[in-house]
Amino acid sequence: MEVIHLSVECFPIAKVGGLADVVGALPKYQRVLGIDAKVVIPWFDRPFVKEHEFEIVATGSFFQGSEELQYEIHKEKNDILGFPLFLIKIPGKLDREEVYCYPDEAEQWIAFQHAFLHWIQNNGIHPSVIHCHDHHVGLIPFLLQYGAVFRDLADIKTVFTVHNGQYQGWMSWSKGILLPPFDTWKWGLLDWDGLINPLATAIKCSDIYTTVSEGYLNELFIEANGLQGLFNTESAKGYGIVNGIDTAYWNPQLDTLIEKKYNKITVLKGKEENKRILCEKYNLSSNLPLLSFIGRFAKEKGADLLAEIFIKLFSVRDNICVFILGSGDREIQDELTDLALKFEGKLSLFFGYDEELAHQVYAASDMLLMPSRVEPCGLNQLYALKYGTIPIVRAIGGLRDTVIDIENEGYGFVFEKLNTDDAVKAIERSLDIYFDVKTWKGIRRKAMQLDFSWDRSAQKYVELYNQLLK
Repeated sequence: MEVIHLSVECFPIAKVGGLADVVGALPKYQRVLGIDAKVVIPWFDRPFVKEHEFEIVATGSFFQGSEELQYEIHKEKNDILGFPLFLIKIPGKLDREEVYCYPDEAEQWIAFQHAFLHWIQNNGIHPSVIHCHDHHVGLIPFLLQYGAVFRDLADIKTVFTVHNGQYQGWMSWSKGILLPPFDTWKWGLLDWDGLINPLATAIKCSDIYTTVSEGYLNELFIEANGLQGLFNTESAKGYGIVNGIDTAYWNPQLDTLIEKKYNKITVLKGKEENKRILCEKYNLSSNLPLLSFIGRFAKEKGADLLAEIFIKLFSVRDNICVFILGSGDREIQDELTDLALKFEGKLSLFFGYDEELAHQVYAASDMLLMPSRVEPCGLNQLYALKYGTIPIVRAIGGLRDTVIDIENEGYGFVFEKLNTDDAVKAIERSLDIYFDVKTWKGIRRKAMQLDFSWDRSAQKYVELYNQLLK
């Protein structure tokens, strides 16, 4: 069975969020299960592309409106990621450094999808399944069925995974002229509230859609940024499959990015050493428990509440330090900068995303805070558990699915309502138990024994593929 994963992110080539981690790991695990899984993403002017060997395996051209676009298909020669990787390069469209934030994003993603279909049709590539990830490639299921020039591909099955339903790829109908020719009688499949909505189109036209946790699927039936009615209508073909993590990469026993490797037996000494080094570098006390936040400074992550949470926390507890790694909303960033000055020696910051530092923070921290408003799956809590770092999370989406409170014989701290008081109470609960050395040791060991690898989730996707092909 040949499966092509189509996405605009893939770790380590281009990463903005969890989408990249999924696309960079799931195909590798599927290949272990006998699936001929491949990945196709846009070409990016990034270090990975410059540092590895690629060959051009196909070229072609097509018209996007009145503009003729040339494309090249670049294949990474050595399959060093554990699967075949293909990059689509289009001069002027798909040849840039950043993944997002360009004013012509709609034209970029239309070109990416058109070039992909043009390439596979004209080169005899006929996969069993095309697995599309997020709205950037949400037009593929529609174009396979109703694209005038892609009739030969209409029998290919499609799976569409919703990584974040808040972002839908809306574009004006004035962009419709840029699409490949399609059956205009079916224009309604592209439309939602007077706009072309690629996410809605994918939910309507894919054979199966999935979300990255069961909890998030249920939440989309209630609130999906205007698409909840559609998710309910199409609920019969919806499945929730929780994401996994790549345990070859996220593993404190093997991790070359951390200062001191450790396992569930040596975790105490390993964490002590990693914490000592991190705290020394960022002017924090390594003798106190270390609470961290890693993520985007966005309201959906609850980052707008961080300053409030830590002000209250420090007013009731002086026996904790905080480290924040992230970037995003400038107002939130400025607020946290002021806070770090006020609580010098208690709170430190690193603005931006640094993959190596992220590993070091997981290895050094005692707890990880995730006060999310929206969390389709969440990977940070899974990384944290693997490193013996106990998650403190709001009960939402995939966080509810993957973190069980210690009061229910679990391994984390869960709070229901998104507010400062409840978040601080959860942190205080964790501190009370942290200083009970024997109990904390048991919780940490339980956390590190959990299996959130891709093995089970990859198998569930394979079962869905087989269901489609039958």
